[in-house]
Amino acid sequence: MQAAPALEGEVVRAPLNVTAIVLFFVFVIATLFITYYSARQTRSRDSFYTAGGDIGGFKNGLAIAGDYMSAASLLGISALVFTNGFDGLIYAIGFLAGWPVVLFLIAEKFRNLGKFTFTDIAAFRLQQRPIRTVSAISALIVVIFYLIAQMVGAGELIELLFGLPYSWAVIIVGILMIIYVTFGGMHATTWVQIIKAVLLLIGVSILAFLVLKVSKFDFTDYFAKAVQVHPKGEAIMQPGSFITDWVSAISLGLALMFGTAGLPHILMRFFTVKSAKEARKSVFWATTFIGYFYIVVFIIGFGAIAFLTGKTKASNMIAIELAQLLGGDALYGFISAVAFATILAVVAGLTISGANAIAHDLYANVIKNGKADPAKELKYSKITTIVLGIIAIILGIVFKGQNIAFMVGLAFAIAASVNFPILIMSLYFKGLTTRGAFWGGIIGLIVVVALTVLGPGVWIKSFGFESAIFPYSTPAIFSMPITFILVYILSKLDSSDRARIDKAGFEAQKFRADTGIGASTEITH
Repeated sequence: MQAAPALEGEVVRAPLNVTAIVLFFVFVIATLFITYYSARQTRSRDSFYTAGGDIGGFKNGLAIAGDYMSAASLLGISALVFTNGFDGLIYAIGFLAGWPVVLFLIAEKFRNLGKFTFTDIAAFRLQQRPIRTVSAISALIVVIFYLIAQMVGAGELIELLFGLPYSWAVIIVGILMIIYVTFGGMHATTWVQIIKAVLLLIGVSILAFLVLKVSKFDFTDYFAKAVQVHPKGEAIMQPGSFITDWVSAISLGLALMFGTAGLPHILMRFFTVKSAKEARKSVFWATTFIGYFYIVVFIIGFGAIAFLTGKTKASNMIAIELAQLLGGDALYGFISAVAFATILAVVAGLTISGANAIAHDLYANVIKNGKADPAKELKYSKITTIVLGIIAIILGIVFKGQNIAFMVGLAFAIAASVNFPILIMSLYFKGLTTRGAFWGGIIGLIVVVALTVLGPGVWIKSFGFESAIFPYSTPAIFSMPITFILVYILSKLDSSDRARIDKAGFEAQKFRADTGIGASTEITH
């Protein structure tokens, strides 16, 4: 998921690894078999979008973890720890901290209120067309930027690990993604994510065990050795070496924490379970697996400091190099194959989320005003999936070698600055109106995109200017409050007839969100 930090810089092809190639083909064959099986069950719109809402809490938690954890998480966070020490863990905690927000404020109400997408909740009691339009556009921008980052990351990572040409790597990922989602829908996507999560957790666990085994599981000796050999010495055990000013630290924390609670491809997974109880269970297991993953990656990063400092340059291949050092070609090949599997799982989740936004929100509810034929909506969802896959391949090739840090940062910043405020206020603010949500969301979207473009991540690294107009790479500390304030003020000032309808609908929405009564039937607007 966090593709950018892991995959910047020059890409040098690794020697061909037979183990990695064999395991890669095993994974592809297994997932294609799952897709074939899933295709027979994906006959309706419900099965395509949500796998019929029949996924158990534990399995859905694993799938969420598989959708959230990526190869770049492993490579990027371990590289950050190798370079900056303790600050790498702080960065990882930012991604984890959003899950309690999801658990306590969103998961149960989402399952009770929604049907297919997070826009169902945002527009539940508001005027459908304007709210679905702004929410779907925001979701699509998040998905597209995230998808570009993953496709560019896929090309560079596979070129690095397998020795394949960049363009072919991007094309392979795109074609497999199209097959999984078009034919297997959410059922196939779920199982790809589950398999990927299990493989990734097994891989990092083995690597962390080997790291700890060398130090005889003595954490004191283990960290002491890392401090002794690292150029920064004891500074690696203290925060502040990666992010030095408090504004950037808070802004990044806000983007990571609340961005997680606004990512459309993560939120839609709460519609794949049977009940609110299973939704809560999903978040519990997802948080457990993701938390474990980041702790283990932290151990891997410090193991790389202890064993590789002075023997290699700091790069995105630290975890892979450590795997080869401690586990030989077998572990190196396994981790490499898992890295490929993670990318397929993440892009599949993003693609089906984008297809839902276009077919369900824009086509069925904006263009057709909620009166679309379900069979046609399913048809357009599959067509959209193919189109998104082709676009992803093209953009992945076009953006080759470009700085992609701002894409991941922008995805999280938009999710935190637009999606999350609209969602949370639709759930908890009785006075929310269509006018407030629409214009607050539109202005918030413009602000967060503008500040990101004017910041150093784009203005300097991508456009080549000497200094940035906006000094911070992550604008969430500014853009997120702007959206909240605008939505609140514009709603308060709205005295229209539509505003009275919006406010009057709050009690019915709250009743359904709290009790789940009516959740088993499709929402009518």
